[in-house]
Amino acid sequence: MSINEVFMPALSSTMTEGKIVQWLKSPGDKVEKGETVVVVESDKADMDVESFYEGYLAHIIVPAGEMAPVGAAIALLAETEAEIENAIAQAQSLASTTSTSVPASSQEVTPEPVSASVSTSVNGASQRSGRTVASPRARKLAKELKVDLNSLIGSGPYGRIVAEDVEAAVGKVSTPTTGTTPVVPVTPSVPKATPAPTPVAVTPGTTTPFTTLQNAVIRGMNASLNVPVFRVGYTITTDGLDKLYKQLKSKGVTMTALIAKAVAVTLQKHPLLNASYSDQGIVYPSAINIAVAVAMDDGGLITPVLKNADQIDIYSLSREWKSLVERARAKQLQPDEYSTGTFTVSNLGMFGVDTFDAILPPGQGSILAIGASRPQVVATSDGMFGVKQQMQVNITCDHRIIYGAHAAAFLQDLAKLIETNAQSLTM
Repeated sequence: MSINEVFMPALSSTMTEGKIVQWLKSPGDKVEKGETVVVVESDKADMDVESFYEGYLAHIIVPAGEMAPVGAAIALLAETEAEIENAIAQAQSLASTTSTSVPASSQEVTPEPVSASVSTSVNGASQRSGRTVASPRARKLAKELKVDLNSLIGSGPYGRIVAEDVEAAVGKVSTPTTGTTPVVPVTPSVPKATPAPTPVAVTPGTTTPFTTLQNAVIRGMNASLNVPVFRVGYTITTDGLDKLYKQLKSKGVTMTALIAKAVAVTLQKHPLLNASYSDQGIVYPSAINIAVAVAMDDGGLITPVLKNADQIDIYSLSREWKSLVERARAKQLQPDEYSTGTFTVSNLGMFGVDTFDAILPPGQGSILAIGASRPQVVATSDGMFGVKQQMQVNITCDHRIIYGAHAAAFLQDLAKLIETNAQSLTM
């Protein structure tokens, strides 16, 4: 018989403290092994925390809305109902003594601090083996539809079963298969104007504390100040890209996916632009993962990642981007979905911005700033004047590993792809 401490987990490598968003169990409730008991806000997402043990939630130390450092006890979990009272007494004793004092009830009940007393859904899956791992929504849906989770193969990160897997099992949707021809909607969708982030309501004369996400951005920007960077600008004619987008937008293809794909394909020829600095040397990642900056309504920004963007077809890439943005707005991204980018794209052109410089994200070697595509009067090869759609792009690079000639060569090849071979992005 024992009482286990539930600790604040580290949900990302940069996380030092977390906020309790919601307790899904109340004191006295039975907790099954693998059941979600609490939702914790990490740097940039809300994460489910699952119990590693079966027992009873005896006492909540850190209530919803409060912060706790990583590794701090946030609740007590009793193995049996009979131990609940002992756990409450232990918590009261701990609260009334200093951190170095021994609890009066410690001779009766010895806490067993277990670093893995909870299993977080980091990277989309628990760290345990031999147990079916599924999202809370998938478990609820499986119960409603009477689907055996043990019979499913998860399509989520690291094999986690998600709601779509349950729906596919009962024939509601078709599970996408790599290499198959994407299903294309027949009815064209009406293009929507890109909404600006919702202004945050403020009260004049007051100071508003930073959110967890804003603090994460601040730490990253402060770290960027120590990196020597340079910037290179380039003008790209987008007539071919715009024409391709008009052909494909009714099929669900987004301009963001097209740009990400073009950047990723160009990076195949310029691996140094996809690399990053380390004290040991230049780090060349094994994949081309394009992070795209997204402004959050409540302040701050997040960079959802299109993994292996050079390898995935444009239809799947567009669907993945739509899903990432929806889950980013709902703060449901897994850490590997926003922290594994190898090259970042920031597109303020969708807001009508002509040109701007982007700040280099920590751990990356380059970031590309995309301006708006506008009609420009240009001189043609035959000495006449014409009108072409053009956009300004600016790349910011880590000068410790990338030099001006490298950045210029990358931009030249990117422009060549967009201007003369945009159709290849559909292949």
